[in-house]
Amino acid sequence: MFDFSISELMVIMVVALVVIGPERLPKVARTLGHLWGRAQRYINGVKADIERDMAVDEFRQLQQKVQAEAGELEQSFKQAAQTADQQVQEINEAVAKLSSADKAAPAENPSPTPPISKSE
Repeated sequence: MFDFSISELMVIMVVALVVIGPERLPKVARTLGHLWGRAQRYINGVKADIERDMAVDEFRQLQQKVQAEAGELEQSFKQAAQTADQQVQEINEAVAKLSSADKAAPAENPSPTPPISKSE
């Protein structure tokens, strides 16, 4: 994150030793360490929250896509069922016409075969 060389760190430590003093320097360093750790934990928490929110948004988008696909599939099934129902109805109408034509045909045309007698 920060680009410090060893020589720059040595200069900062010498200046801190002169300004703060040797008695308070360990306490200040400890306090800065604690603050640095808290800041890192806070930043990591914020990153985790952002990643979690992004994952929730991705799941919502995926859910919407799945629901849209399910709706299209349901519509396709309904259309196929309507087509099948229409075809069944047409077949039933054709069978009804044929059966009515068959019933009318024997009455008009008697069969040419003689009846079989039981005496033989």
